[in-house]
Amino acid sequence: MAADLLVRARRAVVGGSERAVAVEVTGGVITALHAYDAEVEADVVVELADDEVLLPGLVDTHVHVNEPGRTEWEGFASATRAAAAGGVTTIVDMPLNSIPPTTTVAALDEKRAVARDQVHVDVGFWGGAVPDNLDDLAGLHDAGVFGFKCFLLDSGVEEFPHLERPDFARAMQETARLGALFIVHAEDGDLIDDDRLAGRRYDGFLASRPRVAEESAIHTVIEVARDAGARAHIVHLSDADAVPMLRAARAEGVDISVETCPHYLTFDAEHIADGATELKCCPPIREADNREELWASLAMGDIDLVVSDHSPCTVELKARGDGDFGAAWGGIASVQLGLPAVWSGAVARGYSLVDVVRWMATAPADRVGLVHKGRIEVGADADLVRFAPDEELTVDVARLHHKNAVSAYAGRRLRGVVRETWLRGATIGETPTGRLLRRGQP
Repeated sequence: MAADLLVRARRAVVGGSERAVAVEVTGGVITALHAYDAEVEADVVVELADDEVLLPGLVDTHVHVNEPGRTEWEGFASATRAAAAGGVTTIVDMPLNSIPPTTTVAALDEKRAVARDQVHVDVGFWGGAVPDNLDDLAGLHDAGVFGFKCFLLDSGVEEFPHLERPDFARAMQETARLGALFIVHAEDGDLIDDDRLAGRRYDGFLASRPRVAEESAIHTVIEVARDAGARAHIVHLSDADAVPMLRAARAEGVDISVETCPHYLTFDAEHIADGATELKCCPPIREADNREELWASLAMGDIDLVVSDHSPCTVELKARGDGDFGAAWGGIASVQLGLPAVWSGAVARGYSLVDVVRWMATAPADRVGLVHKGRIEVGADADLVRFAPDEELTVDVARLHHKNAVSAYAGRRLRGVVRETWLRGATIGETPTGRLLRRGQP
C-alpha cells in the first residue's frame, strides 16, 4: 500500500544529527525513515528546497492561553495559530491566567470544552496547586493534567494564590505520591523590594527583583523536593548564578529540571530603554554577561530546555502607567517567535539546529512524557516543520497571530523563517485540527 505522505529533505534533524532523509507518513504517524532518494510509493510527495531544513514540531510546555475569562488577552484560536506559525505543534497551557484557573476538575473540563473546536495544534494542560485545592490534586492528576504549577510569591492574579512553605511542602509530598511533575515559579517574595522601583527606569525594576530572590526560592525547591523524593521543575530561569546549586542537587539524585526562555537568551538589561515595558517579565531580563552564562549552561546541559513563557495581555495593560515598570503587566508574548529568536542567538554562538531541536522539541516533550512528540523517528507523530534557517525577517507586530499587537521583538531582525508546519502529516491551515492531550495517553 502507498504511504499517505513522503517528505524528502536533503537536510533534516533526525536522531541527534543532521542528515538527508525521506520521511514516510501514514495515518499521521512516521512509519519509516528512508534514504533521501529511496523509491517509495506515496499518495503525496513533498521535496524540501535546498535552503530548507526539516525539523520536528517544537513542544512548548509554558504557554498562557488565558481562555476562558481573559480572552481579550489571548485565546486558544489565536495562541495556537501563532504557535503553528512559529513551528510549534504542541503546547501545554498554564493553569493561570484563565478564569477560573485550572485548580479543579470542573475548571479543567470547562477549559477543555472551550478549547476543543478552536485549536490548530495539540494542547495539553497543567493543573494548579493553590492553598485550598491540595486535597484535590489527585483528581486533577487522574483527569490527565501534565503536572502542577505553583508560585512561591504573589502570582499577580488574586484567583491563583501562592503557596507558603508549609503548604508547598505538603503539595510536594502529594505530587511525589502521585508521581506528578511539580513546576515552580521560584522567586522569594521576602526578597522582592518594591521600594527599588523607579517608575520608567528599567534599572529600578531590575534592582527590585535581585538574583538572590531566585536563588533563595530555588534552594527551597531543592530542599523540599529532596525531602519528598519528588519530581520538580523550575520555570523561566533568568539567573545563571543559580545553575551550580541545581547541578549539585542533580548530582545528589534530586529529580529537578530547569527551563529558560528566548527573551532571557536574546535581550540584556544594558539595552532595555527606560519605559520599554514590552520587555517587562518576572523574573527580569538580566545583564549581558548573565545571558552568556545561560547560553553556556544550555550547551553544558545544566539548563534542560527552552520554552516561551508566552504571557500576553492587552496593549493597554502593557502600557499601563505610561511606561511605569511597577504598573505595567509583566509578560512577553513570543510563542510565534521563539524558534527564530533562539536560532538567531544559537547560530551566532556556534550552536546548531541539532542543539535547538534538543532544547525546544525533544527535551520539553520528554520531561512531560510526550515521547511521541518532538522528534523525527518511527512511531512518532508526523509533526514537522519546513524551516529556512538562513532567511531573515523583521518582526512586524501587525503580522503576528497573537491577539494583541505588542511584542518585545517588534522591529527586531531575526534569522530563520518557518515556511510550513505539519500536524500529524497534514499542513496546518485555517481549519482547527489540533487535539486535546491527556497525560499518559498517545
